[in-house]
Amino acid sequence: MVDYNQLPKKKILCIDMKSFYASCAAVFLGLDPLHCYLAVVGNTDREGSIVLAASPQLKKEFGIKTGSRKFEIPKDPRIQIVDPRMALFVRVSTELTRLFHRYVPKEAIHTYSVDESFIQVDGVEHLWGDAREIAWRIKGDMEREFQLPSAVGIGPNLLLSKICLDIDAKKTGVAEWTYHDVEKKLWSLKPLSTMWGIGRRLEKTLNKMGIFSVGQLAGYPLELLEKKFGVMGNQLYYHAWGVDLSEIGAPIMQGQISFGKSQILLRDYPDPKEVRHVILEMCEEVARRARYHQKAGRTISLGIGYSRDEMGGGFSRSRTIAQPTNVTMDLYCTCLELFEEFYENKTVRTISISLSNIKDDCEMQLDLFQPNREKDRSLGYAMDAIRGKYGSSALLRAVSYTNAGTARQRAALLGGHKA
Repeated sequence: MVDYNQLPKKKILCIDMKSFYASCAAVFLGLDPLHCYLAVVGNTDREGSIVLAASPQLKKEFGIKTGSRKFEIPKDPRIQIVDPRMALFVRVSTELTRLFHRYVPKEAIHTYSVDESFIQVDGVEHLWGDAREIAWRIKGDMEREFQLPSAVGIGPNLLLSKICLDIDAKKTGVAEWTYHDVEKKLWSLKPLSTMWGIGRRLEKTLNKMGIFSVGQLAGYPLELLEKKFGVMGNQLYYHAWGVDLSEIGAPIMQGQISFGKSQILLRDYPDPKEVRHVILEMCEEVARRARYHQKAGRTISLGIGYSRDEMGGGFSRSRTIAQPTNVTMDLYCTCLELFEEFYENKTVRTISISLSNIKDDCEMQLDLFQPNREKDRSLGYAMDAIRGKYGSSALLRAVSYTNAGTARQRAALLGGHKA
């Protein structure tokens, strides 16, 4: 049993803009975001392009949702299909954050994603009213000033405010959960993937353990969950009891465990030589991200996903090297070793690369057999400085100018989509 009297009882708002991309696009076109039929797709020129957002009415009447494909959208004259305008979406998101600043200081705001934010309103009730009144005020401001619909979940911590948003507030506009709602509302949740933080793969593992609802997870012995999942088992147990001690405004980099990059290729890559070209580009990006934070890592992971025409499948393998690195060619050589060892000579459609086992990049072990190691490291930082000043495409490797390269096209994107 958890003694809720010993836990902090904050007032945290989780604010979500409904179908944000689609709503922004609708408002820009002069349409009502709640009643128009509009889909934002990754690329309107490709029938297989993914739907990034669909207006509520399109979801309700035609079943089109995020993740659907363009060819699945009916040929109905009422439906508008548009390209993403990421620069516009990010600008609107920034303006909405400015709106939140009217009610609370910046330290009380955590931007979770471009369309979702957490706000802690403890201490400002004497100015704006209780948490529910503040939620309705913010919701009204967004609708009046931006014509954007939203929903707000309220809870004593980040976890319960988020789950309240997903379960109740998206139906009613504003809703609030307290610790008293855990047993009645949280424990009844199933399937488990409806719980924030539990994905499909973890759900399958828990199902095999006989756990199918959040209530069953809360009743499972803590020591067995910790034995199975380690620290994550502890978190799963206490989240099932509605306990979350996370603080708004905690540094995101604190506890950073990896730097990664994944990519769904725009076409199938049957030629392994072309796959190697993309791997080199992605190693460059992963190494750059590590250098940006002045970190290095020892464990390098490569994931390859095969095309649907090959009946899917693929592999994901890791290798740990002797010294921490953020040198592009170190990552590339290790990825090539993994690729040559596990690649099954099939058509490739997805690639993912990550660098983990992270350390501060403040020292380097000299190697008699790698006399240029320090020069290679310094060269990486010099290239990053040039790209930071003149743009990510200011310096590219030769493979980016081949038919296999994707870096030039991605340099023109914002958030992976058209700006």
